[in-house]
Amino acid sequence: MPEFILVDRPDTLCAELRGLDRVGLDTEFMREKTFFAELCLVQVSTGAEIYCVDPLNDGGMDDFWNVLMQSTWVVHSGRQDIEVIYQAAGKMPIHMFDTQIAAGLLGYAPQMGYATLVKELFDVDIPKSHTRANWSKRPLPEAYLQYAAEDVEFLLPACDVLAERLDRQGRLGWAEEDAAQLLKPALYDIEPRRAIDRLKGARNLQGKRRTAAARLAAWREREAIRANRPRQWIAKDSALLEVATDLPTSVDALSNIDSLPESLLRRSGSDIIAAIAAADSDEDNYAPPRPPDEAQKALLKSMQKHVAECAADIGLAAETIASRRDLSAIIIDGAQESRVLSGWRRAVIGDRLLELL
Repeated sequence: MPEFILVDRPDTLCAELRGLDRVGLDTEFMREKTFFAELCLVQVSTGAEIYCVDPLNDGGMDDFWNVLMQSTWVVHSGRQDIEVIYQAAGKMPIHMFDTQIAAGLLGYAPQMGYATLVKELFDVDIPKSHTRANWSKRPLPEAYLQYAAEDVEFLLPACDVLAERLDRQGRLGWAEEDAAQLLKPALYDIEPRRAIDRLKGARNLQGKRRTAAARLAAWREREAIRANRPRQWIAKDSALLEVATDLPTSVDALSNIDSLPESLLRRSGSDIIAAIAAADSDEDNYAPPRPPDEAQKALLKSMQKHVAECAADIGLAAETIASRRDLSAIIIDGAQESRVLSGWRRAVIGDRLLELL
């Protein structure tokens, strides 16, 4: 069990963190009942100490965040950690090293878990006994804090091992490039106008029904943000799709839709009708994407074969280089900004794929 220091006034930690080249970092958070994740604990490893920092006390955090952002963060599968901290602090680190990404670029299984990686590198077993803990509980039980500290105990040693191996193979830049992609604010910025992309089934609608669905999804997104509640708690996907399909013009007509609870009708019925009416002014020339034709299917198979051969040659999993979704986007959507057509992937396989196109 690692030793750790519980810090309930984060800004008092600045002197210990200032000037560090890198820190290991992990977070614990809750989001089952909220739209925004509630940051409940920040674990920081300096190599000499492990700190479990409590953000739920009244102590200030502005100085803590400002100092922490100056160090390279060593994380494992860090996208959610970045998202939660970005929402809480409005800031991101300057540089990051993700041990899951690094492991994948050395031929380990894609999306390898932290405990599995620690076992592979150091032959140490880490029990995952509190994955569903209530991290907002105070005081946090000692067992929870021990579990949290273990999640950063081996991050810096793992970084040393993986970075040295990557450098030896000429792939350290690959890992830095892929980790940098996770530091783009656009990944985490919330834009209600894009909420239609999260409404399951909406891509099959067209015309006025599609524009109404987009308006309804944006309305739900704003309501979820305002109330800080999960989207599905505001209105279920199936209910919004039924409304967009039926296009009711009054609250009375809206009440005939069985999937809408009465409480929602009382609270927001007029807003829903207003969203449908506003869709009249929107362009309604959207058409659902066509399924791939035979030529596109053949091209996808050919691309997958090339990727598989390339992956075998350099000892990586094919999906680490390019997933089926990546390739489909290039073929069907013409996604020239795809990660496969830039950076190290462009040099390894992208140019070959462009020749096939």
